[in-house]
Amino acid sequence: MERPAALQSPEDALTGGVAATLPLPSSRLNRLLSFDEALLLGMRRFHGPWRTRLARFLTAAGDGRTWTFLGLSLLASMQPRGIHLGLRLGAASSIAALFAQGLKRTLNRARPSSAIEQFEALAENPDAFSFPSGHTAAAFGVAVAFAGEPFAAGPVSLVLAIGIGLSRIYLGAHYPLDVAAGSVLGLGAGMLARLLVA
Repeated sequence: MERPAALQSPEDALTGGVAATLPLPSSRLNRLLSFDEALLLGMRRFHGPWRTRLARFLTAAGDGRTWTFLGLSLLASMQPRGIHLGLRLGAASSIAALFAQGLKRTLNRARPSSAIEQFEALAENPDAFSFPSGHTAAAFGVAVAFAGEPFAAGPVSLVLAIGIGLSRIYLGAHYPLDVAAGSVLGLGAGMLARLLVA
């Protein structure tokens, strides 16, 4: 089976000649990107109607509108704890989104539906760029920001963040490497949010 053209060179998989700036030799980068694609395509064997509905729900739970609504709702509670959580949520999700969008527009990795021949995603892409996953970055940012908060906010948001990240791979919106990078970005964003909103 012939490999898609998108994986024949790092420059094709990560558009804009990004491979030249990466520390990995070209052959190692090719192997990494090929493995990344294989993991994404392997996820298709788990496709089913109820899983697709769940993945779409999780993806919707991780978009900017949801974080904005939840943050404003917490602030509107006018309770000290609600305001604190609302500020942390707003800081974490905003910082994560800024980090993710900055990297996306620097690295310009194409979405799987654009890079892999005859690949169709199960969800609409919010933009043209794949690396890193903004949904995952924001979700993990909020999970870290909520760690140690009452009502099991930390563990619940962590489970949600993992589900959101997996949903992005399942739906074909992102490669696994995009989601892994998004989770690391989210970790940094959440820690920064905790410093800003002590």
